[in-house]
Amino acid sequence: MKKLLMIAMACYALNARSQTDESRNFVYLYSDSVIHAERIRLRPDFVGSWVLRADSRRVPLEQVKFFNNEDGFFANTRRTTIFGSNSFSERIIKGKINLFQEVAYDPVPFEDYYRFRDRTPRAVSTQMYYNKGFSDIKKVSYAQLKMDMADNPRSLDFLESYRKGRQFGTVLYVTAGVAILASLVNFFSEGNKGVDHSPFPSGGINTSGKSYTASFLLMGISGGLAVGGYLKQAAANRQIEMAIDTYNRN
Repeated sequence: MKKLLMIAMACYALNARSQTDESRNFVYLYSDSVIHAERIRLRPDFVGSWVLRADSRRVPLEQVKFFNNEDGFFANTRRTTIFGSNSFSERIIKGKINLFQEVAYDPVPFEDYYRFRDRTPRAVSTQMYYNKGFSDIKKVSYAQLKMDMADNPRSLDFLESYRKGRQFGTVLYVTAGVAILASLVNFFSEGNKGVDHSPFPSGGINTSGKSYTASFLLMGISGGLAVGGYLKQAAANRQIEMAIDTYNRN
């Protein structure tokens, strides 16, 4: 009986997914059911809570997994957040692995509609989300992508390059922090040279023998290492994009 129930649920989910023709507007619910509509609009209700309207039907966002309208294809990120707040990310890459980036809302004057703004595709990073098909979206991370790309060795190579690049970038950041601390220690050490710490100071400070060259040199090294860490990690993020692109093409 249990097996029959599982088979029935699987068939129901497959049937729901087969109905998702992306040339039409639809709302895809967490229950795997699909609502088709001519107009799908995101808007606040009378108490200021966000709701989705599919024609005249009000759809609570807690039930919405994805929706598709003339603006694009959007995924609810509520299950990836600590407090379960509703927020939407737009799909910017479609394939065997879909990639989503978060977008903000903007009211449209004289229209009963809230559009999305800041929709320019950004560089792939761990601030984004991904999924396969209509499965739950996940935060982009090395560990999760490694599991979902296990059947593509070339993509795994790119992910490994990402991991090593991130680690090296972190080493550069830590070294930059050590260098800036050393520069501050040297700066204050030089500043205390020649200061009379006796109970009866003579009133003069001997500035001879002070040199802040080492401090400024360490500060410069720290800045260079920080920039290097940023560039290294930015380059590492591009390896994620290449991993996804390779996976989608094979």
